[in-house]
Amino acid sequence: MKHETLCGLDIGTTKTCTVVAVNGSAGLEIVGVGEAPTLGMRKGVVVDLEETIKSIEAATERAERMAGIHFNEVIVGITGDHIRSTNNRAVVAVSGDDREVTPGDVRRVIDASKIINLPSDRQIIHALPRYFTVDGQEGVNDPIGMAGGRLEVDTHIVTGSSSFITNVLKCVQRAGLEALGVVFEPLASSAATLMQEEKQVGVVLLDIGGGTTDVAVYSLGSAIYTATIPVGGNVLTSDISLGLKTTLAEAEEVKKRLGATEKEERFDVRTLDGRATREHSTAELRQIVVPRVLETLRMAKQKIVENVPRDVVLGEIVLTGGGAQLPGIERVAEEVFGLPVRVGLPNTIGGLTDAMTAPQYATAIGLVLFGANGDREDALRAGRRGNSMVAKVQRWLADLWT
Repeated sequence: MKHETLCGLDIGTTKTCTVVAVNGSAGLEIVGVGEAPTLGMRKGVVVDLEETIKSIEAATERAERMAGIHFNEVIVGITGDHIRSTNNRAVVAVSGDDREVTPGDVRRVIDASKIINLPSDRQIIHALPRYFTVDGQEGVNDPIGMAGGRLEVDTHIVTGSSSFITNVLKCVQRAGLEALGVVFEPLASSAATLMQEEKQVGVVLLDIGGGTTDVAVYSLGSAIYTATIPVGGNVLTSDISLGLKTTLAEAEEVKKRLGATEKEERFDVRTLDGRATREHSTAELRQIVVPRVLETLRMAKQKIVENVPRDVVLGEIVLTGGGAQLPGIERVAEEVFGLPVRVGLPNTIGGLTDAMTAPQYATAIGLVLFGANGDREDALRAGRRGNSMVAKVQRWLADLWT
């Protein structure tokens, strides 16, 4: 196998994380991780090219040092309020004289499903087949080899702003890396945290980052709705800083340590000038934290109610991303959704240390998994139009998945 090293690059609003994995005889194993603070992103969008490039370089250098491997190709996570999703259906006639569905027919019907009314400044990131229909028989996962004259596909299509995607890829390129493909981040996080059974029954994944909260809804094994809400954990840190009249760094520490805990205790925080401390109670903290968390989760719920058909059964909420570590958040989420809630930890891959099985690494680990386990060419696209990268990605994927 030519491409035995896989690298995921998660450029978040708060931190940039690079994960390196090697695909060997024992399967996929993580060999290196690098992190660096991000200063050039806001709500998933590049606002400072130079700062973003520095963050990518720093995270990549740390991952290379830990892995002892030099690499220059990465799978890049994309998020932001510019992302939209829709479901589309297409139909083609089966081409062969023997009326047997071929891989070419599958490609043609997926390509046909991508013909949607798209403004010139937007591009398709993913066209993920949900299920196929052969001569009226619905719910087919793999139609190749089946007999029939008419092949249909239901596809989940994710689109994004071309200029925002180009800016992210420009940073990656100027950091000395080549983007093998782009993946919408909640799809990557899902690959690292969700079990196939959960996707089958019906599950909502909420990936709560620093600047955004990503939503992915799965039913009958595949994604049916994905979105991004431009609110994340950084807003909560600001609220605590204002409410307790302390620095952002102190507010962040209090948020991580106490969050929405129901345990009654008193704690000290340093004043803004750092010269004194002031005592507060967890009851005061809850009055600041809970309303903001409720607002974020209700925004996510509203999106789901508006966009997911009512007859879709949802059995569980899975929280991941750095925000999922907020003490007490599971209880608040259960209150909002009225469903069981669990924290999604990335644990479906070898080589993870205890420190790595934390929700804030779900996206970066998922990018590697998405690249290694994606089940169709269209699951991973080089997010650029009209260059030779697409052919290169397809060759790479053919090597990986055969």
